[in-house]
Amino acid sequence: MRTPIGLACTNCKRRNYSTSKDKKAHPERMEIKKFCKFCAAHTIHKETKN
Repeated sequence: MRTPIGLACTNCKRRNYSTSKDKKAHPERMEIKKFCKFCAAHTIHKETKN
């Protein structure tokens, strides 16, 4: 079952993206390098609770 998650920027702590993942296949928290429009740079975004 896919669960909705939010992704927050590690620099400004704002939630910029939302996606879903399979928690049984990947129980650890996701970290993706994405563009943050508030920082105007590519930063690491970590999974947050919705």
